[in-house]
Amino acid sequence: MLQTFQKHLDTHLGMLHGSRLLLAISGGLDSVVLTHLCHQLKLKISLAHCNFNLRAAESDADEDFVLELADDLDMDVYIESFDTETYAKEHHISIQMAARELRYTWFFELAEQLDFDYILTAHHADDNLETFLINLTRGTGLDGLTGIPEVSDKIVRPLLPFSREALETYAKKEQIEWREDATNASTKYVRNKLRHDVIPTLKEVNPQLLQNFQTTISNLQDSQNLIDDAVVRMQKKIAKLEDNVIKLNIKKLKKRSNPKAYLYQLLKGYNFTAWNDVVNLLDAQSGKQVFSSTHRLLKDRNFLLLSEIGQGEEEEIISILKYDKKIKTPFGNLIFELVEKTSDASKDIIFVDADAIQYPLKVRKWRHGEFFYPKGMQGKKKLSKYFKDEKLSLFDKENVWILYSDEKVVWVIGRRADERFIVNENTTNILKIEVY
Repeated sequence: MLQTFQKHLDTHLGMLHGSRLLLAISGGLDSVVLTHLCHQLKLKISLAHCNFNLRAAESDADEDFVLELADDLDMDVYIESFDTETYAKEHHISIQMAARELRYTWFFELAEQLDFDYILTAHHADDNLETFLINLTRGTGLDGLTGIPEVSDKIVRPLLPFSREALETYAKKEQIEWREDATNASTKYVRNKLRHDVIPTLKEVNPQLLQNFQTTISNLQDSQNLIDDAVVRMQKKIAKLEDNVIKLNIKKLKKRSNPKAYLYQLLKGYNFTAWNDVVNLLDAQSGKQVFSSTHRLLKDRNFLLLSEIGQGEEEEIISILKYDKKIKTPFGNLIFELVEKTSDASKDIIFVDADAIQYPLKVRKWRHGEFFYPKGMQGKKKLSKYFKDEKLSLFDKENVWILYSDEKVVWVIGRRADERFIVNENTTNILKIEVY
């Protein structure tokens, strides 16, 4: 197996040679065999072991075993102890998910702090098949059936082509010891039930199951690559990025043979789960929206607008005192300057009667029901009506900032000044206000 493993690295994972590698080791068969293989090939590895404190004395025995193995092989080893049950309760997740989050967060932190190039895990062909079957039973798209990636960011899984049987045969031949996790024998968890009850039956029906599965995975990955290429080409035609918002052209999208499939491919990386609701946005009224845990998809006339969800901060109000000259804001800098005369105004520059305003001035987001007197027009108009006339998108409306004097609109910043405060024939003190 050592020669086959070396050939696989040379052919597919040559970047591991000469790199600093952090190897995740539990003490079980898979990670112990990977440790010995890497040691035999003189790769630059250090070990990282998580003690999740879930099996009392057994967890501590696993830790002792890893420490002893590292000492025998003259390797650096890093140990971290977790209160996994408390973490799971605090985050309202399962023990398995808690352990996964804890270990990968620590692995990446360790890799960054100590300049490791890659993190090695010992996933093998049987793990890949189990993941495939789990995704299949839960319902998934094609990407959920393409298996565990061999390389993902800093994570590398060099044992994916090898079966657990091959690993065990090698370990016994080389008289390698490992630890057995007693919980692996339980069928309480879905993965273990598949491992002990389902997959052995499938292997009995077809002894070439793993080899055929690898072929299937390869074919599915080829199909996914074709889809990815098609989506990239289509994305250039229907999607554009404006001010951190992705705009999807609904008319062009609906001309596709399967808009739902294209929407899934475009949005699958943004944590949406209510896909029927997402598709229904294509024919919904403007203003309808669907949320994922991280993003919002908003229907606005002929577009779907994808934006990141804010952090739920309280309304931001910026106060401006009489002698302030420059104020930093979320949308840029506001500059205040007393001038002798006016010059050409623009959307970014207004001139107001300095004696007509009351300090402190305030800058904040607009509120429904507010109105102003648009410069150059007679009478007042609700801000919402003004935005509609200006054909602002729903997203743009949410990001309009207003300059107020005594709760009266002075300037819809970057758009329109209020007639009540602009310079007139009676003005003696002129204040220039600019945003950039």
